[in-house]
Amino acid sequence: MRKLFKCRKALSPVVAAIILIAVTVAVSIAVAAWMGALTFTFMKTEELKITGITWDTANPGTYGDLTMTNTGSSLLVITGAKVDDVTATKIYTSPSGATNGTALPATGYSLDKGLSLTVRVYKPSGTFTNDVKYTIVMLTKSGGQYQYPSTKT
Repeated sequence: MRKLFKCRKALSPVVAAIILIAVTVAVSIAVAAWMGALTFTFMKTEELKITGITWDTANPGTYGDLTMTNTGSSLLVITGAKVDDVTATKIYTSPSGATNGTALPATGYSLDKGLSLTVRVYKPSGTFTNDVKYTIVMLTKSGGQYQYPSTKT
């Protein structure tokens, strides 16, 4: 019986080192993949680009139609607008133009990345006056504020 235990061999140091290195590499790949996924989650950005405004011609000075595009890397939610730091009371949205738009829902309007939208913003009190510069600010759910200064002509 004693002879049986003496013939038994352990792992050689070379094989043990190879196994140790393989396990270390496998664990480091798993950690790198996990950290990479975490980084991409935090790297999502919100960016709204307002490309222009068309002023009301039928009822001069009543509203402006802002054309905008979500140029960020994630979905954004438009929750409101301000005209010269006063909250706009009427806001209508339409993916193809504001003429047949719908009122902005209380939960906001979701705009996916790369998509465009036209938003009709009414001045909170009175009408827009010719040759006056206005700053219209679009507000998003995450707290973003995107300004568009324009002079009504």
